[in-house]
Amino acid sequence: MNNPYANAIDASRLEKDITLEADAVIVGSGAGGGITAEILTRAGFRVIIIEEGGLAQREDFKLKEMETFQKLYYDGGNRSTKGHEFSVAQGRTVGGSTVVNWTTCLRTPPQTFDFWKSQLKIEGYSSEEMAPFYDWAEKRLHVTDWTAHNANNSLLATGAEKLGWSYRNIPRNVKSCFALGFCGLGCPTDAKQSMLITTIPEALKRNATLLYRSRAVRFEWKGDRINELLCHALNPEGTAEQSVKIRIRARLYVSSAGAINTPALLLRSGLPDPHALTGKRTFVQMHNYSIAIMPDAIAPFTGAPQSVASDHFLFADGVSGRAGYNIEAVGAQPVVMMNFRKIVGNDFEQYARNLSRVHILVSQIRDGFSEQSQGGVVSLNERGQGILDYPFSDFIKDGIRRSYLSMAECQFAAGAEEVTPANNDVRPFRSWNDAKEAITDMPIRSPNTFVNSTHPLGGCAMGVDERTSVVDTHGRHHHIANLAVIDGSLFPTGLGVNPSLTVYAVAAKLARFHSNELRRMI
Repeated sequence: MNNPYANAIDASRLEKDITLEADAVIVGSGAGGGITAEILTRAGFRVIIIEEGGLAQREDFKLKEMETFQKLYYDGGNRSTKGHEFSVAQGRTVGGSTVVNWTTCLRTPPQTFDFWKSQLKIEGYSSEEMAPFYDWAEKRLHVTDWTAHNANNSLLATGAEKLGWSYRNIPRNVKSCFALGFCGLGCPTDAKQSMLITTIPEALKRNATLLYRSRAVRFEWKGDRINELLCHALNPEGTAEQSVKIRIRARLYVSSAGAINTPALLLRSGLPDPHALTGKRTFVQMHNYSIAIMPDAIAPFTGAPQSVASDHFLFADGVSGRAGYNIEAVGAQPVVMMNFRKIVGNDFEQYARNLSRVHILVSQIRDGFSEQSQGGVVSLNERGQGILDYPFSDFIKDGIRRSYLSMAECQFAAGAEEVTPANNDVRPFRSWNDAKEAITDMPIRSPNTFVNSTHPLGGCAMGVDERTSVVDTHGRHHHIANLAVIDGSLFPTGLGVNPSLTVYAVAAKLARFHSNELRRMI
């Protein structure tokens, strides 16, 4: 089989500065960048793709946790907020986070789109208007319902059924999946329809150029236009910039580097930002966890990691009320599982021995819809890299507490022998009544309460008013005519569900628009 990446350029091997030209240059090869690259190249445009991470393919995915985290994630999977309250997991490899996500593909709830229209005056993003783009993305990436639930997911369905909660199957973007269960470590069978094996190879086949281990440093601009993108080659390990510079000149510049990295690139470039909005309103859909021990082995580390979800509490208090949340299962590989509880000695040994009986649920807090939920702020650290400052607010803490209660109730309803919130201030509970009483009173505080995020969004919000948004509803920067943002950073709120499918769909919508705009320039 021909290697689609045979002509990709490893920037770490460049020996001298280079200057390249194209119709469009795209920073980032993940969900937004991959879709955009394919659509623009299919339209006949010359495209250059810049990726900071390395190139890893199926033969490189050895399913060794610590090794893989270092190779495929920012900061080895431990990219931290400014105050070290929690980590933000983001892929750093050709294909971006689509290479390491768990293939969960959910459409954004209509309540979210309705809020954008009614409260933010954003047109063109209703469920009906987005349907053709969702349809296209689902067909392109083979998104289908997954019904072969492992025991881990089946127990969520069992608990929800007994409690009368709504729940549903989760569609996944896979083809001929072996259900190995280690989706977060890359797919060794190429079943996962990530950008690595779909849109990026298609763009390369149509003469796109990919440079990896190449860091986008800044846009050079004058007036209302960018003149070139300056990149630095990284060393082979991807840990430091080298002296080699790459300059790219294009008619259209697209930032698809994701929330945190796209705002950081705009900030490093010093682009016009008269209302100081770049990096503001960054959302993380915070995750917290509940760990149960089941009577029998359920092997939570095998099978599709996520195939059942309950949105029962997502809008239980309305769109703008208290923090809503959904609940999903978690594939419990050893390193993942051991990270949830900070215990040592005999407690650690006993917990590890119970791995095959562990059942873990995750709650994802919906943020960005309330005056009390304004998200965090991306700024630049001393090295000029993006860093997120995200307040651990009372609003979020209330959502975490209520979701702990819901998850514990569900696990006991499904037959758990004991349940422990991922919180160092409590011990395991043996009954729902004990859990309910203790969780109601237990402290929710960092770092004792274990939380993290895998879905950063926002920071370059779209909107119709430049006083409240960074880009317009087509992703065009309000003050730079030839710059577009096409990734999750343009969402004005969180979504309420895993965002990958919506990023694919929005990228398809915006890439088609910019393809037409480029054609008008010819």
